[in-house]
Amino acid sequence: MKLRYLFFCTLLLTQPARAGDEADPGDGVRRAKTLSLEDATRTALANNAGIKASRAKWEMMKARIPQAAAWEDPMAGVDVERFGTTQFGTYTDAEWMLSQKIPLAGKNRSRARAANAEAFATLEELRRQQLDVVARVRSAYFRLIEAGAQIEVNRRNESLLSQFLEISRAKYEVGTQTQSSVLTAETDLIRLKEDRADLERGLSDAQSQLNVLMNRPARAPVRQPRDVSVRHASFEARRLESLALANRPELQRAARRIAAEQQRLQVAKRDWIPEPQVRVEARSYKGNSQAFQEYDTGVFFNVPLGNWKKYSAQQREARSSVEMATQELENARAETSGLVHDALKKVETFHHHVELFRDQLLPLARQTVDASRAGYETDKSSFLELITAQRTLRDSESAYHRHVADYRSALAELEAVVGVDLHIFPSVSLTTIGKASK
Repeated sequence: MKLRYLFFCTLLLTQPARAGDEADPGDGVRRAKTLSLEDATRTALANNAGIKASRAKWEMMKARIPQAAAWEDPMAGVDVERFGTTQFGTYTDAEWMLSQKIPLAGKNRSRARAANAEAFATLEELRRQQLDVVARVRSAYFRLIEAGAQIEVNRRNESLLSQFLEISRAKYEVGTQTQSSVLTAETDLIRLKEDRADLERGLSDAQSQLNVLMNRPARAPVRQPRDVSVRHASFEARRLESLALANRPELQRAARRIAAEQQRLQVAKRDWIPEPQVRVEARSYKGNSQAFQEYDTGVFFNVPLGNWKKYSAQQREARSSVEMATQELENARAETSGLVHDALKKVETFHHHVELFRDQLLPLARQTVDASRAGYETDKSSFLELITAQRTLRDSESAYHRHVADYRSALAELEAVVGVDLHIFPSVSLTTIGKASK
């Protein structure tokens, strides 16, 4: 009777819990105590220090645009003249001067366009930082879910092995099994405790990583993550590559830098053009009641004689910079194709693993445990067969949860590589300016 009761308990313990089979009346309270993927992502986007640094850099680069467009400061001065004396406190007349250089060549406008392009290249760096943080938050979130599932598998198997240990002891007492069955069960129990420590360390690592991404103390408690339903979609490689070429921040940044270098080339081509400086001078004589008695006007030009090597070298440098930026864009395009291919292949591989374990390996492992249990109950199979079947089931369940986390993380990585929302996960808004102005 005791053996049959223990086998009945074992049967219940070998069946993994099915989440979501029945409605839970306390679900509303539980959701308030859990952390959703959307909440974690939004918190990281709002608080992550790396994103804040990139946003500050974007604001810094924007502030350079009006500086580059500005005219040179006007010059003002006074010339105090003395005639027939060397005393500092005396003078005969004072000459007041005001001058302004006028940028007729338009070099300041080209510099402003270059600064504008560089600013929007920095905006793309901010968007890349945001995409990477979102992908890392999702990966850490999925690892946190996996760590909890792995610990639950460990606990379930520990309870099951405790039941096996009681069964083996009962059989050993009546002489139907040897002492090795008891020792084997005890050894496996100790190994499970060792595994538990590693799993709890993995849980702690995932929690600290998520906290760091959300700019919280690493040891801060993390609410229980809420499981995510991910609908598998068949992605077309050509469409993903097209989306990546149109949206990937690295390509947008490279294109902006080409525009910036082209404007710098225009500056180099115009740098030799003389620009006028307009000057107004007015004189006042000591002892005269009028403020000014006479004034002069003048126009001055810089004369670039003897500096042709300097200006031609500037143009060669600028052309090389344009060529460098162009080749960097071509290299980024080529890399994009490979990155999309690799990321998509990773998604397909892990999805294959998930389906294989869920639909074939796990059902077979459970059937093997049931068959071994029935045989062990009737003394038709050994305890070694039963414990081997249970180890296989435990390893299969552990691998399944690992593959699920790998698959979800691969989807997050794919979205980050493409650079656009693929509507796989709850959507979040990247808090940038949006489309850059032309």
